[in-house]
Amino acid sequence: MGARSTGVTDETDASDDGSPFEPPARPLGYVAILAAVVTGAIHLLLGANVLGFNRLLGVLFLMNGLGFLGGTGLYLTRHWRREFYLVAAGYAAVTVLAFFAFQGVGVDAFYMRGSLNPMAVVAKAVELVLAAVAVALYAEDTK
Repeated sequence: MGARSTGVTDETDASDDGSPFEPPARPLGYVAILAAVVTGAIHLLLGANVLGFNRLLGVLFLMNGLGFLGGTGLYLTRHWRREFYLVAAGYAAVTVLAFFAFQGVGVDAFYMRGSLNPMAVVAKAVELVLAAVAVALYAEDTK
């Protein structure tokens, strides 16, 4: 199985069975996958609830969740390119910034009806992890 270091797909990058899928070459890649799947699932789970009181925000939640899961799917293929690490980092960072834009800046943004919202805390934490890991993977992928 070819490593992701070249950023170019050719016949030697394909797995022996001809599959378009390729697992990460480095352990940090699995951290990125876990972070993206966790935040994607949180956004999809909450999206339906949010739709009930704010249609625009609910649609944004659902699209964000699909974006994280779609990005994960792309990462697991031979079509992944080095530059996409920066796209992933930016996407995760923009999601964190959008949270504060909608909820307000500060710790109060993590509270809902007077109680700490653990889903918001987890989602934003893993998004920051994803952004940092994506930048690290970009830096490691020197070719």
